Parts: sequence; structure tokens; C-alpha cells
Amino acid sequence: MASLQEDFLRKAASAARAAGHIFPEYAACEAALESAWGQSRLATRANNLFGQKQSRAAPPTIQTVSLPTREYLHGTWVTINANWVSFPDWGACFQARMRLLKSASKTYPHYATALAATTGEEFVQQVSQTWSTDPARASKVLAIYAAHQACFAPPLLQA
Repeated sequence: MASLQEDFLRKAASAARAAGHIFPEYAACEAALESAWGQSRLATRANNLFGQKQSRAAPPTIQTVSLPTREYLHGTWVTINANWVSFPDWGACFQARMRLLKSASKTYPHYATALAATTGEEFVQQVSQTWSTDPARASKVLAIYAAHQACFAPPLLQA
């Protein structure tokens, strides 16, 4: 019997793959970490699996929600309020995430390196340097992948 975590990972990887996200299994693990396995208020209220904040350049028609978040700033965790993008579904979230990585890659070199990565591990290590203020983000994502990678394997055919 599959666990709720593995169900989340398979569903997220499927949405990421359909949205054209690179390394969809690793993106699913990132989403698991960022959204508390899809259970965070941001994930349940806004289908926002990555903590994508509203940018200053966002069109006024974009839907947002305002929620508190914890940020690691100047060596300590603090709670701040932020405006977050609201998505109609997970596929839209993964599509927007790829658009953001591509558009921000000119400003943030780690995103450019992540997009050119040849392995999922390299992608996570590079993107994590800029995506989150959590200095341990990459190791946490890779630990999720290591613990659950078998759930991404296609089922064996019965003879």
C-alpha cells in the first residue's frame, strides 16, 4: 500500500512532467519540502507548491493570497507576511515555476546553472542556492528523493 507521501510525490511528478518541468521527480521532492507534502495553507488554498511570491512585475490580474512565512535572514528565522501567487491547479504552478526560473536566470546565475544541469542532484543543489533562504534546502530535498525514489519507478509488469 502506497503512503500519502508517495501518492503526493507521484501526483506532483506527473503534474511537473505534464507542465514540462525539468527533472520532474526532483521538482516533486522540492514541492514536498516547500509545501509540507501539499498540506501547507499555501498549497491547499492556492495550489502554490513552491512558495512563489507575487513579484512587483506581476500583472494586476494575478490572483494572490497573503499569508505569513518563515524566512532565514541574517542568521536567524523570522516570520513575515507575504503575498503569494494563487494557481488554479498544480500544473499551472509547475509551469509558472519553470517560467520564473528561465526569466530570472539572467539575474540569478544559480538558476542558469540549474537549468543547464545534467542531473537532478545538480539541479536541486544549484536552484536551492537562490530559491530559498534555508541553507539546508538542497540536502533536505535530496533526502526526500533518496527516501522515496522507488515510488517513481514504473510498476513491474506481471507475467
